[in-house]
Amino acid sequence: MPLFGGHKETTTAPPPVTTASSSRNRSLFSRRRSSSPDITTTTSTTTPKRHSTLLHRTPEDGSITTAKNSLIQAEAAEREADRALWAAKTKVKEAREQVKRLEREAAEEARLAKIKQNEARAIGKRGKHLGRHDHIV
Repeated sequence: MPLFGGHKETTTAPPPVTTASSSRNRSLFSRRRSSSPDITTTTSTTTPKRHSTLLHRTPEDGSITTAKNSLIQAEAAEREADRALWAAKTKVKEAREQVKRLEREAAEEARLAKIKQNEARAIGKRGKHLGRHDHIV
């Protein structure tokens, strides 16, 4: 048994071949006007069926092969460009998030510094009243 579904040679009987005894002109695509043929002849031949597989391909024209290879390379380049674009967009998004995070941290530090400054000012005001008894020793 073939591993990849090889082809089998089969004996097939083609449909009966009819020949016209009259001088009627028949083509391959014309309809038969009468239901009974004039003469019927059957022939039996053995012809192998041809299947195109991955291993047994029909030869192609060089320009077609070149065009296919060019198309495959272009598709691969496009996929790579899509990956690069996605990576660049991700990096930009991460950078923007980092900048926003830094701005929030700076704003929070500024808020805390302002609170600290106000508390230091209040403590300084209280400290001015110290030492009123310095002149008495």
